[in-house]
Amino acid sequence: MAEQRRDERDTEDSGDPRASRRASGDEARAWTELVEAARRTVADGLVVGTSGNVSVRIGGTVLVTPSGVPYDRLTADDVTGVDLDGRQVLGALVPTSELPLHLAVYRTTGASAVVHTHAVHATAVSTLVGELPLIHYMAAALGGPVRVARYATYGTDELAANMLRALEDRTGCLLQNHGTLTHGTTLTQAYDRTAQLEWMCRLWLTASSVPGRSPHLLTATQLADAEARLRTYGQHP
Repeated sequence: MAEQRRDERDTEDSGDPRASRRASGDEARAWTELVEAARRTVADGLVVGTSGNVSVRIGGTVLVTPSGVPYDRLTADDVTGVDLDGRQVLGALVPTSELPLHLAVYRTTGASAVVHTHAVHATAVSTLVGELPLIHYMAAALGGPVRVARYATYGTDELAANMLRALEDRTGCLLQNHGTLTHGTTLTQAYDRTAQLEWMCRLWLTASSVPGRSPHLLTATQLADAEARLRTYGQHP
């Protein structure tokens, strides 16, 4: 983990305020939740090793998983945070290389959490189609048919721009030859959307693999009906 830490002497010499303050109580609690979600992506098979990343926004600070550090090694002392311009304000670990993806979402939506994975079925689908076929009504939970963002090198502004186009009026998308990205008002919601997206991709691949048969797909009207019903799903105080 030490190799991922920024040189503190360089920080002091440059006058860089990075890591100059401690995490607030809310940030510390959010970091604990973030680490648990990151570990869950591995346990649920949505990522391998340190691929994928998770972030949470607390006010003007974005807490994010650090680059190249196994999630089971992260502790409360490893909190890593940046402002919305990408300047590091918490911690000494280098933030994820996919920081442009996360910041683009926070700058353009009301999201409070982002989950990015390399889920195998979703990634497979991203190599086959430009949009996930309407195999299940849970596409409505992501705002409609799930688009595939055009391929660009990971960690680049180009990829972030492609992702934003695919995310227009959506809360999730596929990244071509790469993986998934979902966001939500809570980390639990963002994670659930990731899991649903991977499940729908697995469902479509399974149905499409039956020789001589093509899966029945939903119409736009059927999806709209499902979306209307989903608005009243669950417990509403």
